[in-house]
Amino acid sequence: MVDSDRTCDNCVHDLENYCPRMIQTYSSKNYDGTMTYGGYSNHMVTDEHFIVRIPDNLPLDNAAPLLCAGITTYSPLRYYGLDKPGMHLGVSGLGGLGHVAVKFAKALGLRVTVISTSPNKKKAAIEHLGADAFLLSTDQDQMQAAMSTMDGILDTVPAVRPLEPLINLLKTNGKVVRVGIVAQPLDLPVFPLLLGRKMVAGSAIGGMKETQEMIDFAAEHNITADIVLIPIDYLNTAIERVVKKDVQFRFVIDIENTLKSEC
Repeated sequence: MVDSDRTCDNCVHDLENYCPRMIQTYSSKNYDGTMTYGGYSNHMVTDEHFIVRIPDNLPLDNAAPLLCAGITTYSPLRYYGLDKPGMHLGVSGLGGLGHVAVKFAKALGLRVTVISTSPNKKKAAIEHLGADAFLLSTDQDQMQAAMSTMDGILDTVPAVRPLEPLINLLKTNGKVVRVGIVAQPLDLPVFPLLLGRKMVAGSAIGGMKETQEMIDFAAEHNITADIVLIPIDYLNTAIERVVKKDVQFRFVIDIENTLKSEC
C-alpha cells in the first residue's frame, strides 16, 4: 500500500492495511485520480509514512518479497498468538508464502510441520528451510496420526479445498488462519469447530508499524525470501512459470538494471 485516509479507526490503530480507503501499491487509483503501478514503475513517490526502512544487512532483491509474503505470514503469527516458543505450527503449502512462514516460525522458536500435497517438497521443507516435520496431506495414515497435535495452522494455499482435514489437526482452542486468497466461497464445517472450540480466521498483510517490525525482525534473524531474479523482458515467461508452479519460491524483477527510463 502507498496511502490511506489516516483518519479512520483502523488507521488510528496502525492498521492502515484495513483502511476502507487504502490505496494499493499497484493497479489502484490515487486520491488525485492517477493510477499506481507499483513494482512495474521506474520511479515511485509516496508519503514517508508508507516507507519501510530496509536494514543494511538485507539484500534488496531478497528482502522485496518480505513486504508481501513476509508481512502476510508474520502478522497472523503475532496477532493470533502463534508466536510462543515450543508451540506446534502447521504451514499448509510451501510456495511463496509458505517458505517465508517456515522461516519466521522457526526464528520464533516454534515447532513447524509443513503440510503439502506434493511429496517432492519434503526435502526443501526439512533440509533447506529447517522444518521439523513434513506431513503429506494425501496420506490418510499420516493425517490420522497428526490429529489434535497442532496449536495453529497457517493455510497459504490459494485454492478451494475442504477445511475439515486441517481443522482435525488442531488441538483444542487451535486456529486455522487463511492467508491464501481464493475467489470462491469455502465450505466451513461447524461441528468440528464446536467440539474443540477451534477457529478459522483470516489475515491480510499488516500496518506500517508492524511491517517495519517484521523487516527489523527479519534482519535480526537473517530471514530473506528465496528468489529468482529476472529482467523485465522475462516477465511473461515468469508468469507462465508461476501458473505451472515452476519457481522456488518467488520471482523478483530487476527493475533498476532492465527497465529503460523515459526520463
